[in-house]
Amino acid sequence: MTSRQAALGTAFALLVATVSILLLLARPRPPNKPAVTRAAAPAATDLSRTIKARLFYVSDDGTRLTSVEREVPYAEGPEQAREIINAQIALGEPLVSAVPSGTALRAVYLTERGDAYVDLSRQAVTGHLGGTVNELLTVYTIVNALTVNLPAVKAVQILIDGKEVETLAGHVDLRQPLAKNMGLVQ
Repeated sequence: MTSRQAALGTAFALLVATVSILLLLARPRPPNKPAVTRAAAPAATDLSRTIKARLFYVSDDGTRLTSVEREVPYAEGPEQAREIINAQIALGEPLVSAVPSGTALRAVYLTERGDAYVDLSRQAVTGHLGGTVNELLTVYTIVNALTVNLPAVKAVQILIDGKEVETLAGHVDLRQPLAKNMGLVQ
């Protein structure tokens, strides 16, 4: 390969990368968020009743999620989403959670069109280990927990401290609700 061919190859790769970034940044955003229903505080939960929910934890090799059925307190309506996420972010020893330790659920909002907005504490970002695989596992632990267990939920957007964020650790775009991804589950 001549130096001219190498220079052309490099220029082409830079052009493709630049166009990709511009297309990502120019992507249209939805004009307004739809009306949402906020899950009430946990007091609305019936502690004497439970449901079986599939929760997701890091697999033994650390590269995928594994699904585990757990008992979760029963709640009416949107409060059930809160109970599922609280169970998901709770320590599930001996299983390893993809959600950083100390992360708290601040709120859950459900829309009529099937989107859920899960508002997590800042610890979900500051306590994150980083890396593409770790971020994918963290995001889809939350997304899959709701989309698998609540048929009315079609997609989930993660918020941090009540605000939209671009990403948790620089790899997964969180600016839109995400659909379930069972391809990460073994």
